[in-house]
Amino acid sequence: MSGATRAARQGVAEARRIVVKVGSSSLTTAAGGLDADRVDALVDVLAKQRSGGEREIVLVSSGAIAAGLAPLGLTRRPKDLARQQAAASVGQGLLVARYTASFARYGVRVGQLLLTSDDMARRTHHRNASRTVDQLLAMGAFPVVNENDTVATDEIRFGDNDRLAALVAHLVHADLLVLLSDVDGLYDGDPSRPGSSRIAEVRDPADIAHVRIGSTGKAGVGTGGMVTKVEAASIAAAAGIPVVLTGASHAADALAARDTGTYFHRTGRRSADRLLWLQHASTPRGALTLDDGAVRAVVERRTSLLPAGIAAVEGEFSAGDPVELRDESGRAVARGLVNFDAKEIPQLIGRSTRELARDLGPAYEREVVHRDDLVLLRA
Repeated sequence: MSGATRAARQGVAEARRIVVKVGSSSLTTAAGGLDADRVDALVDVLAKQRSGGEREIVLVSSGAIAAGLAPLGLTRRPKDLARQQAAASVGQGLLVARYTASFARYGVRVGQLLLTSDDMARRTHHRNASRTVDQLLAMGAFPVVNENDTVATDEIRFGDNDRLAALVAHLVHADLLVLLSDVDGLYDGDPSRPGSSRIAEVRDPADIAHVRIGSTGKAGVGTGGMVTKVEAASIAAAAGIPVVLTGASHAADALAARDTGTYFHRTGRRSADRLLWLQHASTPRGALTLDDGAVRAVVERRTSLLPAGIAAVEGEFSAGDPVELRDESGRAVARGLVNFDAKEIPQLIGRSTRELARDLGPAYEREVVHRDDLVLLRA
């Protein structure tokens, strides 16, 4: 390792609160069903890491749908949503039962959190999830987080928990995110072909702009692959959280700061929780089209969006919902929480706040989207 890489890995060794994400292919067989030996091997590593009380670990675990395949007589992951949800319903119980039994060997209790992207997007739910994790850790329990695939729709395609793991790492103020896969890192080519080399570290997204990243896992039971893992690593790194991406069999080496996998350096600073979920977890309920002056004000000067800068509105939304802000060509430039219902917006378009206050009352003398509730989607 270079001196810089060694120093970075030392930061891994010093991380106190860590989020570890493991994919379906690392826990199950290709035919479906949990592999007890694989689960136990992972738990052995995680339990050892927290045994001294100096480290807190939160596990984001895929595997519910995959675990439910064999018990339901399914030979492969179904494509239709109804059977995916049925498999998840059976598999979630099996998955947490397996973790509960495995951690019990170390006298550790398991607490399960089932989240959807909507939970991450609603501030009250977001705060509740954060408090629950903090309390579980304080009481010595081991939090296991999974997507609630039994009721979710969009989040069945949420990136095989990779993006959720990045958001959870931010949610719990983690010092490190470890993404465990069936490949031992990011390679500059197909890992199965001679001549491909592991990329030891990524300091900037430009470092891997030339890399062709695969989109499917080898086992065929997950939905992620390297694409979603690199996206998740980029999200976490941009939020000030370093990331180690490696194979599940190298989990102990990753947590011990040894030279394994790919290390993603921090590329940004921690932002407000609501801005991260607003950008990466929220689903816009509608859209506001901005005139050129408003686009410049929002994007370049980072101002709030005022009624005078709105040219059109579409969709059905309520005050507090996320909406997309678009330029007049239809390109999304920002996303924000709107302060008015969709049905109120038409009477506000193109008018100053002073005029609106005079004609409609003081409640209308405010921003349509405040700058503190707005995130840019392009520079």
